[in-house]
Amino acid sequence: MRKPRDYDAELKALEDKARELKTRKVQQLGELVIATGADGLTADELAGALVVLAETTDAAKREAWAKRGAAFFQGRSRRTASAPDRDSGGAPTQSAGVHPASSGAGAA
Repeated sequence: MRKPRDYDAELKALEDKARELKTRKVQQLGELVIATGADGLTADELAGALVVLAETTDAAKREAWAKRGAAFFQGRSRRTASAPDRDSGGAPTQSAGVHPASSGAGAA
């Protein structure tokens, strides 16, 4: 006779995986904000800019943004050779950028 499936355990595993993916997504978005230098914006400025971007339906603008984003990532991958110099200087900025964003999110 076959062993019965433990649906509760499978559901819990799926929920854990979904939570992990969501956490990773949030972390990567925060890293992107820092990498682009947008962590210098206030939470209100950043939220306003993102709302405008999300509401934009103009395909030409969205394509231009996509190209600019792709160029940003390609430029960063080329700069990885000098990453050790950049990382040591960027570490304090990253930790400083993370704290205001979290305090701004808590205040909102």
